[in-house]
Amino acid sequence: MSGRARLTLFALLATLLTSWSLLGLVESKSWIGQAALLLAVQSTVGAGARRVPLARSLTVAAQLLVSLLILAFLFAGKGESTGSGPLAYLVTDFGALFQQGVSDVGEFAIPAPLTDGIRLLLLTGVLLIGLLVDMLAVTMRTAAAAGLPLLALYSVAAGLSAGQGDSWFSFLLAGCGYLLLLLAEGRDRLAQWGRVFGAAPSGRVSAASGYGGGGEAVAPVRTGRRIGAVALGLALAVPAALPALGGGLLGDQGASDGSGSGTGGTISAVNPLVSLQSSLNAQDNRVVLKYRTDSPQIGDQYVRILALDEFNGVKWEASGRPLTDVPERLPGPPGLNGQIRTTATEVRTTFSAADTYVQRYLPMPYPATGVDIAGKWRFEQAGRTLVGDQLGKDKYQNVQGAQYTVRSLLLKPTVRQLQSAPEPDPAIQAEYTKLPDNLPPVVAETARKVVRGSKDDYTRAVKLQDFFAVSGGFSYNTRTASGTGPQAVARFLEDKEGFCIHFAFSMAAMSRSLGIPARVAVGFTPGEKQSDGTWNVSMRDAHAWPELYFEGVGWTRFEPTPRSGISIPDYSRAQAPTAQPSTPSTLPSQNASEPAAEPSKAEDCPPELKKLGECGGTALKQNTGDGGGGQFLLTLLGWTGAALVVLSLPLLPLLWRTRVRARRLAAGAVLPAWLELGDAAWDVGIAPDEALSPRRAAGRVVELGRLEPDAAQAVHRVAGAVERALYAPAGGAEPVYGDLADDVLRARAGLLAGASRGGRLRALLFPRSAARVSWAVSAWWANLASAVSARVAAMRLRLPSRGRG
Repeated sequence: MSGRARLTLFALLATLLTSWSLLGLVESKSWIGQAALLLAVQSTVGAGARRVPLARSLTVAAQLLVSLLILAFLFAGKGESTGSGPLAYLVTDFGALFQQGVSDVGEFAIPAPLTDGIRLLLLTGVLLIGLLVDMLAVTMRTAAAAGLPLLALYSVAAGLSAGQGDSWFSFLLAGCGYLLLLLAEGRDRLAQWGRVFGAAPSGRVSAASGYGGGGEAVAPVRTGRRIGAVALGLALAVPAALPALGGGLLGDQGASDGSGSGTGGTISAVNPLVSLQSSLNAQDNRVVLKYRTDSPQIGDQYVRILALDEFNGVKWEASGRPLTDVPERLPGPPGLNGQIRTTATEVRTTFSAADTYVQRYLPMPYPATGVDIAGKWRFEQAGRTLVGDQLGKDKYQNVQGAQYTVRSLLLKPTVRQLQSAPEPDPAIQAEYTKLPDNLPPVVAETARKVVRGSKDDYTRAVKLQDFFAVSGGFSYNTRTASGTGPQAVARFLEDKEGFCIHFAFSMAAMSRSLGIPARVAVGFTPGEKQSDGTWNVSMRDAHAWPELYFEGVGWTRFEPTPRSGISIPDYSRAQAPTAQPSTPSTLPSQNASEPAAEPSKAEDCPPELKKLGECGGTALKQNTGDGGGGQFLLTLLGWTGAALVVLSLPLLPLLWRTRVRARRLAAGAVLPAWLELGDAAWDVGIAPDEALSPRRAAGRVVELGRLEPDAAQAVHRVAGAVERALYAPAGGAEPVYGDLADDVLRARAGLLAGASRGGRLRALLFPRSAARVSWAVSAWWANLASAVSARVAAMRLRLPSRGRG
């Protein structure tokens, strides 16, 4: 293996070993294999371009172009294209996938699910770092500088993981990769000076010159390995030996995580989108839960994941809460007393989670009174949430593939009970009415305007719900960005467009401004009933809704989102209960023939809403039709054609030479055949010399081309034909030249056989005689400029001279 090939291999290895530090950022590790394959293709392209050889800039450009083409084909159809054709895909579909990846990085906790957007960011980042390392270490021959992009990659991974992975092991791999790269470059440089000997005769060289007293030489490469190993060992050992460095880059930053086992611990704050934990790799409407229940009123049995109770001025999230062991019977929900009517017996629901659904928070109806589930789970009492316990290093219990049974209450409060609810507990009132200082005044002003004239909190809550769902002029728009901060709430009140996140967060914030304790619940609507009596919950059933606290009843669900299939609780209807049907609104899943009231077109639905299930069932079914497949086929065909055009660009010189050769030899004339023979020699590195006679020029081609006798005789036959054509006396017999085309082709084959492998490749793909094209273009341009100048001068002469007046 040559030194440059070895350096290319170790540059790839260094990038791949450093990329290992990114594994802890996502749940699935399947992307690392794809990254290795793409890095291998990128390095192979660079090695081939340097072998030709191409200019450094062209080498990097070729690697970049091939990497982009592979990424384009790998992620074709994964994004949300709003146009057709390759350009539309590049601008919209590919760009949308990048934007989705950036959004996913900001929304998901670590380890995040491997969505298409996150996978695109990972592969693109690794390929970019690999390109920089290959360019610096191999193309530019400065391996030491290649440590900068490697350090940047490791720093990003270490900063984002924050103790989520084995940082010392990742550092060890990254350091070893960089050291191997430096040693490969050092070995290559030393090889250019000659052979490196590992021993010398005793006594001939002093110790100062690098040999031991025993006469055995220590090779520079071996010394470099030892220095690198010692430096790497110190980097790993010193932080562990010094307590002051324990919290540094290699320190155990996850030691204070309270989510571990034991009777203590806390539940960490999470983003509302993270709480759904939609870890499905595809963006399809996959079923995540199946359940069977004996509830007599399915419409009121939402599957709840957790509650977001803290509005911190940036976003809604779940505050830190203490975790305890899961009791056999869960304690009663806060605020509920015996006067609230419930079902005669507890509702029993049996769940089955999909193997593809990775969720650390256990989905279950509210309020649950008991849970039967295997595994290690912890209980958070304030939000009545079960959280997966820590099983080991970076591994937690989750609901993936779990079978469990939940016993819960089906509450049926009356309007009178809600209207006459006493003042809430002071602790509840203080905690759940907090608002950030940066909340725009328009939120509280709008809330007071909407509930003007109301005498109790229940009436205020119903007016807020109707303001969003009925009378306020709000529309369900899936294009609205999913912001959750105070400014997003104010913007939502002004634009009056959004989806369930906006409606739930805004109503909760406005309720708090009125002194009503409020929080936001995240989970799923009841789902779709199957023929066997079970229910399927898919990602499109994901939902968020506000929960308001009423003393004596506890946390009570309201529904401000004007979305098809949403069940509005009977107790929260604006009309009297007798004027309303005794059962909730029919779910779309119960009557599939009825169209949705608010259809959501899949092509108008951003990727982040697909994960929340806000795109509507009808639109998802439309996506599976022939139109979507035809659009994808057209896009794929367009990109295939564009890729073929791009890939054919390097073949243009080859095609041009083939066409010129065929035209010259087809003429059967002597001079075109001689010109073709000269260009064939030029392509393998024998530049033409116009000062030589045909006989001497032929001898030069034979000598420099190291031609075999058969090819050499063909060259001399063509040269003899040229001499007869140029110097034979006029009026004589017509000379017989033989098959000139066959002689030229035989000579060309001999020239290619005598060239090296790289020389043959360059002669075929990048022939030197292609310079005639630039000469022809230059001559044409010069003639055109001369003609234009002459015409302008002639026009000036014809123009009458103007006198001075």
